[in-house]
Amino acid sequence: MKIYKSVCPYDCPDACGLLIYVKNGRVVKVAGDPAHSFTRGTLCPKMAHYERTVYSERRLLTPLCRCGPKGNGQFRPITWEEALAKIAAAWQGIIEKYGAEAILPYSYAGTMGIVQHDALHGLFYLLGASRLDRTICAPAKGHGWRAVMGNTLPPTPQEAQDSDLIILWSINMLATNFHFRHDVMAARKRGAAVWCIDTYETKTARDADRFVRVRPGTDGALVLGMLHIIGRDGLADDAFISQYVLGWEELKETILPKYTPAYTAAITGVPPDLLEELAHAYGAARAPFIRLGSGQSRYINGAMTSRLITCLPAIVGAWAKKGGGLLASTAGSKAFDKGIISRDEWLRPDCRLINMCQIGNALLEERHPPVQSLFVYSSNPACTAPDQNQVLRGLAREDLFTVVHERFMTDTARYADIVLPATTSLEHSDIYYSYGHYTIQRGEAVIAPLGECRSNWQVAQGLARALHFSQDFFGQSEDDLIARLISTTEQWELPVDRVRLAAGEPVELPLPEAYKLRYQTRSGKIEILNTGEIPALPVYFPPHAGKGMYRFVNGADPRILDSSFNERSELTRSHIMVLFMHPEDAGREHLREGQRVTVENEWGKAEFTLHLTECTAPGQVVSEGVWWIEHAPGDRSVNALTSQRLTDQGGGSTFYDVQVNIRS
Repeated sequence: MKIYKSVCPYDCPDACGLLIYVKNGRVVKVAGDPAHSFTRGTLCPKMAHYERTVYSERRLLTPLCRCGPKGNGQFRPITWEEALAKIAAAWQGIIEKYGAEAILPYSYAGTMGIVQHDALHGLFYLLGASRLDRTICAPAKGHGWRAVMGNTLPPTPQEAQDSDLIILWSINMLATNFHFRHDVMAARKRGAAVWCIDTYETKTARDADRFVRVRPGTDGALVLGMLHIIGRDGLADDAFISQYVLGWEELKETILPKYTPAYTAAITGVPPDLLEELAHAYGAARAPFIRLGSGQSRYINGAMTSRLITCLPAIVGAWAKKGGGLLASTAGSKAFDKGIISRDEWLRPDCRLINMCQIGNALLEERHPPVQSLFVYSSNPACTAPDQNQVLRGLAREDLFTVVHERFMTDTARYADIVLPATTSLEHSDIYYSYGHYTIQRGEAVIAPLGECRSNWQVAQGLARALHFSQDFFGQSEDDLIARLISTTEQWELPVDRVRLAAGEPVELPLPEAYKLRYQTRSGKIEILNTGEIPALPVYFPPHAGKGMYRFVNGADPRILDSSFNERSELTRSHIMVLFMHPEDAGREHLREGQRVTVENEWGKAEFTLHLTECTAPGQVVSEGVWWIEHAPGDRSVNALTSQRLTDQGGGSTFYDVQVNIRS
């Protein structure tokens, strides 16, 4: 038996270090790598049996061609040569009639490796296809961070071990950032208090010392209420502010006065006494640390909310303290020159840009040229994109030539004209960084591809040949590209151990001394007042006001990740599409525990099984998980209820800015 080191490829901030046990060419066990500085030898339940995904009986193993109505999942096997020839011929016909912008690639984070994630970018740039604005997750959070901190390096998650107050803000750590609990527990052993701020009582909230339930989309008002108290009671760090911060006095004089505890409570639902306790705990802490998730960013005010939260550490001087600060997302990607893969120089500056959150509209609205072909890889928009009914109507167009590169017959693949079988991360090579820590690592192919599966890069090479592209770029192997990426880590400010990195070992990027006090903004200071933003001072404005009686939030289910892992029967066999509802609301609506209910709004409807619980507040309902339609009680899943509306900045999704009605 051989043991290989690898990396979890999924869209998760942890990017776990893996040990892959291979016997006679077959993976027999997957374990955590104790040598990984962040994940430290543990795995979440999904990856603990990753081999079940690799060898699932549901794996697609040969190219397929549609032979029935779109959406019915009726296909016949074809060869790769036939598939590539059909794609090339269809695209050439579309280009001749409509122009290349009638072709649209659609991908996101089905794999987070640099090579496979960006493998097809250069091909579509050369083709002249429309560009995809890949914003479905949390660009609003990134915008909020940059508005205050610019390109400043965020702290490591391990920094939290030295904190005396950790706030888990809008993050279900036990579902989406599992390994950060190592650092939380280390801080707790040293006496740290752990607070959780969220819209409903998650498992993470129950694991915390204190829980603050905030009304959906009102976190920004909560921040202003905290800052009002901190300023009122002399808890601000005036010395730090004087040296490192712009705009505190302006904020305090013009924005904060009205955010009294009573005023803030009326907006947020947080009782005034609890708000006082939270603000004093944060203001009096020696080194408070905020781990900021993405939930708060998925409303129309998501960027502004994230901007406001990012202001908090500056006012109490947390950045100057060991263990203090705020982690929204790390900057490990800056260690690599990803242009080696994406080939941005091939992109036409005037090329059309289509936001992926509005794919439903893009497929159905009159455009010049219309979208006539969709190439989907590393994504499942029929399930994960907002406004599912509109997306499915678009995918059902008989004149839309759709190609899907996938491992499983997903909701999207069922609408394809051509399905191409994809490898898993154990069947191709890549190199990974994380958006939750600073460890980078190479992962090599440890088994041969199953059946006729090909990686994203191999598909790019095959399509390049079919389209008669002769660039030397497409002649490189995955290992060639990885070697070039490793060489670019010399651009990191401090030396990176490229020998260990090339050997597949987890390597933590070194950070400069006192990097938490080096602010990469235009002024060189933390910019609460940012004249490049509108407005220049952060303010609160409310979330979208819909027509439904209930605010609806769809949180994370720890058994799956977005729509990944829906193929695993042991993970999907129970409590799917459950609706959490407060008993008070259920009584008024004459609904009972375990009842099938219909949740609906102007975008669509979906069926859920009702669970009565006080984990959510009156006037708010909650579900968890993004489930394939085949697992749903009805004929739609959760995104039948979400809209294509975008965030205030960043063009992000507003998945949580939803209001619904409920009936039996």
